[in-house]
Amino acid sequence: MPNARTAADRVPREEVLVRAAWVLTVGPGGEIEDGAVHVRDGRIVEVGGYRELRGRLPGLPVEGDGTGLLIPGLVNTHTHLSEALATGMGSELTLFEWGERIVGPLGSVLTAEDAREGTRLRAVEMLLSGVTTVNDMFVHGNPDDLASVGVVAGLEEASLRGVVSFGAEDAAIPGAPPWADVDRVMAEQDALAQACAAAELVSFRYGIGTLLGQSDALLEAGADVCRDRGWAVHTHLAEVREELVAAAQRWGRRTIPHALALGLFDRPLIAGHGVWVTEADIEILAAHEVAIAHNPVANMILGSGVCPVPRLRSAGISVGIGTDGAASNDGQDMLQAVKAAALLQKVHALDPSVIDAPTVLRMATLDGARALGLDHLVGSLEPGKRADLVLLQDSVCVSVLHDPCGQLVYGASPRAVRSVWVDGRRVVADHACTTVDEAEQIARSRALAARLAQASGLHESGFSRLGST
Repeated sequence: MPNARTAADRVPREEVLVRAAWVLTVGPGGEIEDGAVHVRDGRIVEVGGYRELRGRLPGLPVEGDGTGLLIPGLVNTHTHLSEALATGMGSELTLFEWGERIVGPLGSVLTAEDAREGTRLRAVEMLLSGVTTVNDMFVHGNPDDLASVGVVAGLEEASLRGVVSFGAEDAAIPGAPPWADVDRVMAEQDALAQACAAAELVSFRYGIGTLLGQSDALLEAGADVCRDRGWAVHTHLAEVREELVAAAQRWGRRTIPHALALGLFDRPLIAGHGVWVTEADIEILAAHEVAIAHNPVANMILGSGVCPVPRLRSAGISVGIGTDGAASNDGQDMLQAVKAAALLQKVHALDPSVIDAPTVLRMATLDGARALGLDHLVGSLEPGKRADLVLLQDSVCVSVLHDPCGQLVYGASPRAVRSVWVDGRRVVADHACTTVDEAEQIARSRALAARLAQASGLHESGFSRLGST
């Protein structure tokens, strides 16, 4: 296995002119027909018409044949790479049942090796669906392993930009003894923060799996350490109706007012889901610039409900799009999540005009970057930003572009992702990942998935058919 600290050096940055029939900048440049982007030293130098740029840069290599689309890298604002090797289980369970019967047993046996290898596997899937930045929350309860730290190595080896958190839950199952005390949880938070600080492309957020999954002692300690160290936060809020009932029984208030009382909104915070929000909740979120990660596919699979995206956006709340975990979504195909984000709002409102393609593309790029505090670096194709971009060509799904943005949101598939750059490094070339050998990673991951199925008891309980041999 290559060393994570030097993995990016295996794919050097390049200077290149990237050309497409349409460049969708999601920035001041708007939509540029027969456009191009000049990339050098990991940055975007210039964005404009191809002929003009080519005339001034006649000797520069050109990637792209003038067809298809060039877009900013997609920002996956919420997932759980702790589920990378646990897809396809419990799809008929509610969230609370699924957490207790799938996530809990799985998390008790996850290791840093599982995290690293699972991250590499799903990084391939994300890159091939146009993701260049991922916000991960690794949820586990293995007291003998700092498992979340393995995600950093996996992301660095794949050269995928990331924000990583440890979604600790010391009281996830009512009545069960905690798997760790506050000191043990904080030790892993510190270790993960240090690993991120040493990484090139990965940054850290303090993770709270769910408010209900933490003891009051851990919630208070987390709020204190975030205030003292200036850490931003990644959590879940108002995901399902049962959460609100349980919170009211425990604290006498819903989870969003309780997070406010704890002081969690004093720091930049992104919350997964935001499905069951009231008008009072929305006022709190907007006043404290809390961001929401909308996960349409996972919300539909779990029957959780529909996030009120138009209402949140009208209140000025940044709303990004996430795949959610590979088990609650059963994949990390971001283009699928982008399409679902549009369709779910339309069918829920019984109004096709309630959200449009440019809005959804912005949510998947610039708004997602803003939700993570990264919009000064990525999210749009503008001079000076980091060179995170995606070229879609060579596929029927982007061959006819009457409406370039509409075709991207409603029709594009991973088959069209020809090239992807992260920080100026071409991590996908000719529809294949250049940083992780896909076939080799699949072979390694199969064995790990079978071991997890056996060790967690998920095979014995009938949720997994792996691990019988």
